[in-house]
Amino acid sequence: MPLAPLADPGQTPRRAPVVHLCAEYWPFARTGGLAEAVRGIATYQAVSGRPTAVIMPFFRSVRAGFPEIVHTGVRETIRMGSRAETGALYELPVADGAVRVFFVEQDDYFERGGLYGENGWDYEDNHRRFGFFSRFVAEAVLPRLATGPFVLHAHDWHTALSLVYLRTVLGGTPTARAAATVLTVHNAGYQGHFGHEVLRELGLPPSLWDWRWMEWYDKVNVLKGGLAFSDMVTTVSPSHARELCTPDGGFGLHDAFNDLGPRLVGVLNGIDQDVWDPTTDPQIASPFDADDLAGKAKCKAWLQEALHLPVDPDVPLFGMVARIVQQKGFDIVLRSQAMGRLPAQFLFVGEGDPRYQDALARFAARHRTRIATRFDFTERREHRMIAGCDALLMPSQYEPCGLTQMRSQRYGTLPVVRSVGGLADTVDDEINGFRFDAYTPEALDGALERAVDRYAQPTRWNEMVRTAMGHDFSWPVRVREYDDVYAAALRRTGLADRD
Repeated sequence: MPLAPLADPGQTPRRAPVVHLCAEYWPFARTGGLAEAVRGIATYQAVSGRPTAVIMPFFRSVRAGFPEIVHTGVRETIRMGSRAETGALYELPVADGAVRVFFVEQDDYFERGGLYGENGWDYEDNHRRFGFFSRFVAEAVLPRLATGPFVLHAHDWHTALSLVYLRTVLGGTPTARAAATVLTVHNAGYQGHFGHEVLRELGLPPSLWDWRWMEWYDKVNVLKGGLAFSDMVTTVSPSHARELCTPDGGFGLHDAFNDLGPRLVGVLNGIDQDVWDPTTDPQIASPFDADDLAGKAKCKAWLQEALHLPVDPDVPLFGMVARIVQQKGFDIVLRSQAMGRLPAQFLFVGEGDPRYQDALARFAARHRTRIATRFDFTERREHRMIAGCDALLMPSQYEPCGLTQMRSQRYGTLPVVRSVGGLADTVDDEINGFRFDAYTPEALDGALERAVDRYAQPTRWNEMVRTAMGHDFSWPVRVREYDDVYAAALRRTGLADRD
């Protein structure tokens, strides 16, 4: 049975279809915010009436966890440099009008223990793994799936090669002529750097070894190639779009980002406010809302007891849930003086760099009645922590968007953040949280001290809590902004959206 296209070939859809390419998509594979962000965008695009598909690798963990995924009948061999490689396409059965989710099978590449690597090391052939994925989609899947003008929306460097293939070796195909290309940079700190020989392995022309295209400090830079061949580029907050254009914030690609001009747009991520809703959340100790915070007090008492901390409503409880890595600010957290002396409690939840985990464990051991750690992250624990804490720590070195500060505000947990990226766009100092600027322990300590002072003023604190809980971080608002980005990309290619 042939693969059903996204839109009926005999009809003109109200909006041009969109195909998202990503390495992670919730609930199938997730290491951070990317999976949830792509799901949010795609879900609400489909709800709005835009035919929407997501394509990702068929990782071992996906195969094991979702037996209902079925083969589409598509199996094809493509050329990758001197190699001929075969892939197959699978699909998750869904109701009409929902996001269609597809998976590319190639067991040599994706039947592995990790998504990107194992034991702290990236797979050495990641360029071939994601290069095959990108070309297989562009050459074997899109011609079957997209029968008219459409938007190809790639996410991060792992799928950026799809845009390069469409605009170079596949540039003369009907699919390439029908495609408007968009690349979203979720985390520019990961770019895909490889030796120049990979161009041959990927079946790409040597002419791309040029500073205008993919050459970067004597390396192939896959993300840079995606930027060069995109009609529009987005990142995940307006502030981060500006940061990417600066030498300090552009991760070595600031010139490439600057060259995009109006083609670079910052669209703030959203959250699923049905999942993150303290009035209905089944994972927390007690429901609550902005008009009645008694349930939040119960959530805090439950959490303090579970952590073996003194159950004390008069002491503010700060929580930090994050990957335990340098980017999230653990350098300055571990040099904080205020945490050791303030009348407050602290909880750290997450997994990551063993050096930071060991240092946090020693820190907690010195302050057993005030500091707790949990190094086995679960979504259930995240919900309970956000509901039970009074304040959330996000002292990030950089943060393209951040989702946790949005979730925490929904639960009346005031964020204490550094003024970078999406944190600056979603937290107003002394209004719905606390901000500081310098990446120093002294600046962090100053924000912590102000938060503790405000907590001692219940009327003022509760006013900030209710303000935070009233913010709208829902996806429908963001999806309308993506509609504008797609319209611009379609215009650049001589196509037009139908709205």
